[in-house]
Amino acid sequence: MELMYKSTRSDETVTASQAILKGLASDGGLFVPTALPELKVSVEELSKMSYKETAYAVMKEFLTDFTEEELKSCIDKAYDSKFDTEEIAPLVKADGAYYLELFHGATIAFKDMALSILPHLLTTSAKKNNVKNEIVILTATSGDTGKAALAGFADVPNTRIVVFYPKGGVSPIQEKQMVTQKGSNTFVVGINGNFDQAQSGVKAIFGNKELEKEMDKAGFQFSSANSINIGRLVPQVVYYVYAYAKLYAEGEISKDEKINVVVPTGNFGNILAAYYAKNMGLPINKLICASNDNKVLYDFFTTGTYDKNREFMLTTSPSMDILISSNLERLIYKIAGCDHEKNQELMMLLSKEGRYDITDAMKEELKDFYGNYSTEKETAEVIKSIYDKTGYVIDTHTGVAAEVYKKYVADTNDCTKTIIASTASPFKFTRSVMNAIDSKYDSMGDFELADELSKIANVEIPKAISEIRDAKVLHDTVCEVGEMENVVKKFLGI
Repeated sequence: MELMYKSTRSDETVTASQAILKGLASDGGLFVPTALPELKVSVEELSKMSYKETAYAVMKEFLTDFTEEELKSCIDKAYDSKFDTEEIAPLVKADGAYYLELFHGATIAFKDMALSILPHLLTTSAKKNNVKNEIVILTATSGDTGKAALAGFADVPNTRIVVFYPKGGVSPIQEKQMVTQKGSNTFVVGINGNFDQAQSGVKAIFGNKELEKEMDKAGFQFSSANSINIGRLVPQVVYYVYAYAKLYAEGEISKDEKINVVVPTGNFGNILAAYYAKNMGLPINKLICASNDNKVLYDFFTTGTYDKNREFMLTTSPSMDILISSNLERLIYKIAGCDHEKNQELMMLLSKEGRYDITDAMKEELKDFYGNYSTEKETAEVIKSIYDKTGYVIDTHTGVAAEVYKKYVADTNDCTKTIIASTASPFKFTRSVMNAIDSKYDSMGDFELADELSKIANVEIPKAISEIRDAKVLHDTVCEVGEMENVVKKFLGI
């Protein structure tokens, strides 16, 4: 039976491939499956599967209008030698938890897990729907999505990609990765503003109907690589299923034993994928939502009020420096009983007043979640503590998760076996990570720090870092928030 996708804000309903192509619904809503499918394979079967086989078993339940050949071809092209380990997402046991390393792809962050397959899902979707226009990927990034999307779409035929990032709001390594990106179809722009402003600017361009007509006339149409695209979310469900099966295969858990999952998140997509996995039947007990000092999600889970009216903090975990968690809308829609009118009303309040309150009945639906946050000081301390105890080095985002996990155990005495989503390589945030371990490293340059980190962690410097050491800057455009649309038009020559 075909699984359809519906907007969170209206009755607009499309197929999976149409949802991937559009990215955002016409009314500004996000596409969600009309029902969450069931995982049809047993943990015993899953425990014998490779990552690619697991990906097919999970994704075929969501993307029902793709043929077996189409979907397997997308998976084969995505999870290949771009990853530095055949496991794709290995698990490392350290300090009483299992770290799910999601950073073995081309840009050493978890975004690679979905963005290595999205270009193939998108070009396949375009063919299925007889799209003649060139697809223009338009995306805003808080650091990781940008480079992962650029790497995924570089030189993919019939696509172009424009990435906006907050100038000064990403790590030096993240910026260098983006501005050195090759590919004649790529364009990177710094904006004088923060990530939320970049994301709002992108959403405004998507919502501009006049521009859409202009683009169509010139042979272009927009799509999104942000986590608002269902083609980003579905591949993320896979690694939670894979990790559970791995724990079972290694004898760490028994059949149907429940686990907890900790996810450091700003935009809510990565933890929503774990929630979808749980709803498919994966035995997950608690979904632990870890925030940094921009603790808008922690406050939401604690009070039932979502309020973005607060100071925006720049932290050492910049990919989570977000006050508008786009993907939360998908959860709000679900806990509102899939009532698009109720969801629309709350999103209007967020847009007009910057806040909304959920009902007591909706709060009741959040009992699977636990939220907490880690301060900058706590994040640095936990990175040092884990390194001192075990020799294992984690990045700042994973540090936020590790600290929140400690707080969860202290609050609940729940010692259920726990997977921590390790969302980026420490090599992506060398200065913050090395300073946390010892302040003596502060005088070193970024690449010197990478050499030192390689020594103390006893791991090779990833290709993603060695490649950009002497790479030439190819993108140097910077603009104001209000100029974003014109910058896009200029790049497209319209």
